[in-house]
Amino acid sequence: MKKLLAIFLCIISVSTVSAQEQLHRRERYTLRPGDSFDLKYRLTPEFDQTVVVQPDGFVNLNIVGDVNVQGKSVDEVHDLIVEKAAKRLNNPEVNVVLKEFNKPYIVVSGEVERPGRIDLREDTTAMQAIMLAGGFKASGYDTNVYLFRRINGGDAEVKKLDLHSFKKTRDLERDMMLQPGDMLLVPRNKIEKFSRIVKATNLGLYFNPLDLRP
Repeated sequence: MKKLLAIFLCIISVSTVSAQEQLHRRERYTLRPGDSFDLKYRLTPEFDQTVVVQPDGFVNLNIVGDVNVQGKSVDEVHDLIVEKAAKRLNNPEVNVVLKEFNKPYIVVSGEVERPGRIDLREDTTAMQAIMLAGGFKASGYDTNVYLFRRINGGDAEVKKLDLHSFKKTRDLERDMMLQPGDMLLVPRNKIEKFSRIVKATNLGLYFNPLDLRP
C-alpha cells in the first residue's frame, strides 16, 4: 500500500512540474519588420553587413540574395543563411547577432481601468495582463473576453476566454499564455459575436490605433 502511495505521489509531482514548465516556457523571439541584425562571416569578412527587416519580412543579403526572415528565430535565420551561402562558399561560418528589435508588447482594451499597450517583460497570461491594466471595471464582461492574435499580415484569429473563475493561483494553469502582439478586448456587458478569423484592418474599431503601431 505504501509503495502504491509513493508511486501515486511521484506521478502527481511529475505532472505538477510539467504543468509549471508549460506555463512558464517562453517561445524564442522571432524577427519582425523593423528589426535589424549583424551578419558576420568569419572567413570572408568582406561579406559582413547589417540589415533591417523590410515591411514584407525580407532582407537582401550579400551572396545569398533576398531571404524571408519574418517569424523566424535568430537560430533559424542562421541555419537558413548558412544553407543558402553554402551554395557559393565552402563551409561558411556565419554569426548572426540581433542588433535592434521592437520590444514585445500586448494590448488590453475595453472595460479595464488602464487600457493600452503593455510591454512583455516576462511570461504573461491573459488574466495577468488584465491585472496589469488595472483589473476589470464593474461594467466589464469577464466571462466573455476576446483574444485577437495575428496569424498573418491581413488576418487575426479570435478566441473567446472566460476569465470569471480565474481568481485563485491554481486556476492560472488553465489561463491563456499570451504572445507578443496579442490583443485582449474586455467588452461592456454583451457584444456582437466575432467570427473565428477577422481582418486585421478592422481591429481599429475596438483598439486605439496608436497602440497597434509597431
